[in-house]
Amino acid sequence: MSFRPNQTQQISFCDTFWGLTDREKKALDHSWAKVFAEEIFPNINEKPFSVLYSKKASRPNTPVNVIVGALIIKELFGISDDEVVENLMLDFRYQYALHTTSFEEQPLSDKSLSRFRIRCYDYETTHGVDLYHECIENLSAAIARLMKIDGRVRRMDSTMIEANIRKLSRMELLYTCIAKLVKYLDKAGASFDRERFGHYLDPDDYNKVIYHSRNDDADKRMLTLLADADELTELCRGGYDDVTEYQLFSRCMSEQTVVDGDSRRLRTREDGGMDSNIMQSPADPDATFRLKAGKEHRGYVSNLEESVGSNGSVITGYQFEKNNVSDGAMLKKYLENIEPQAEKMILTVDGAYASAENIALAASKNIELVPTDLAGRETAPIMADFKFNEDFTRVTECPAGHAPKSCSYNKTTEQCHVSFDRNYCVNCPFQDQCKPKIFKRVAKKTVSRKSVARAEYIKSKDTERFKLITRLRNGIETVPSMLKNRYEANHMPARGIQRCKFCFGGKIGALNFRKLFRFRNGTGNYAQNPILG
Repeated sequence: MSFRPNQTQQISFCDTFWGLTDREKKALDHSWAKVFAEEIFPNINEKPFSVLYSKKASRPNTPVNVIVGALIIKELFGISDDEVVENLMLDFRYQYALHTTSFEEQPLSDKSLSRFRIRCYDYETTHGVDLYHECIENLSAAIARLMKIDGRVRRMDSTMIEANIRKLSRMELLYTCIAKLVKYLDKAGASFDRERFGHYLDPDDYNKVIYHSRNDDADKRMLTLLADADELTELCRGGYDDVTEYQLFSRCMSEQTVVDGDSRRLRTREDGGMDSNIMQSPADPDATFRLKAGKEHRGYVSNLEESVGSNGSVITGYQFEKNNVSDGAMLKKYLENIEPQAEKMILTVDGAYASAENIALAASKNIELVPTDLAGRETAPIMADFKFNEDFTRVTECPAGHAPKSCSYNKTTEQCHVSFDRNYCVNCPFQDQCKPKIFKRVAKKTVSRKSVARAEYIKSKDTERFKLITRLRNGIETVPSMLKNRYEANHMPARGIQRCKFCFGGKIGALNFRKLFRFRNGTGNYAQNPILG
């Protein structure tokens, strides 16, 4: 299949649109389809997706902008692939939105969307480039421009995304991996002891082993599973390394069990290796575990960047990672990838994102990182008045204006250990705030770039500007709720980080379109803030 750009961008003279009555055209003008057709569809860039198709002359592809538009509409209304295809054939609004009213036959079939996804997955796996993610972010930037949001003020928040899996006990996890491997061996026609392993092929065996047995029999059942695992390991050794079922089985055995002498037993905390990366379910081996605010999460985490203006807000960037990736790590990755800003940008985040490294990295990109809080112990505001040399390896002056007698720098801790004349500190009006350690001849104090940055932040909290930025950031707290409640981000019909990320991208596109639609209809309510200018 070769790539061909979609040339049908305008209504033709023989278009079915001209057969509508004035009343029908009026209804169409007030519907979502008009805004989508005029402002979303033309901004879907097909060209980057040309690499998914053959360069040889062959049957042309289904228009990429129609597919991407259909995927966004799918998430907008929470419908299935089949419903999108059916609605495109029968609902004129869908045809108008996707510029297919002049087509003799609608271009989407029951396999168009799934095949497009597979092409994107394969390209990302091979080349490490997520074309759909880039498309959604470019489309989001276009929506921001349409809403006259310049991106000078942005806010950021993260949210947990639950994987579409059940919580499995260790016995359930071991049983499931063993049963999947046995079923593969049976399907492949491999030779194995069917008298011993044949019960794993019975659809009712799972309930018999896990639920329909006595509780006091659990240890015996676990020993049986471990013995079966050893037998299967010997049977498959060296011959099934490329088989997914065997890879999952091997991973489960290495993470959940240890060989102690001649026998295999369950791994304990004392054995080590029981971290958040261990497999939660063979149905989604990418999902990880995280305990946050006393609640268990199995799945992923998304980091959302929202650009804010006087006309509203748009999600202009998003990351999708395993849920054991910290907010600070995601912000660092974001800052490393973003281009230096020509005009100073304000990025407001919560305390989990902030670190001296991220603040410095943001400053190097002409970004003012404003955390609404900082994690860790309190720092006296007076620390902000210590003066350093350019690379922060030597203190040149204390808050009272005195130069130190000596100063040593620790590269490991990035701290300066400073000594002052004892009399300076004993008689200093800032002694109660600075709290140096006073000895017979000298007074000593440990200061660092981090403590200075923290103190400057604490001093800034009392300003009216900081309070305005804090109130501005609070608005992004509604976005995770909308993604989960309206767009069911916690119930995505996909498994694996790659597929979940693709599905999540469509939800971002749908949410941004809804923001644009409300803006065009004048139904959006936007809290004004002087920071937005």
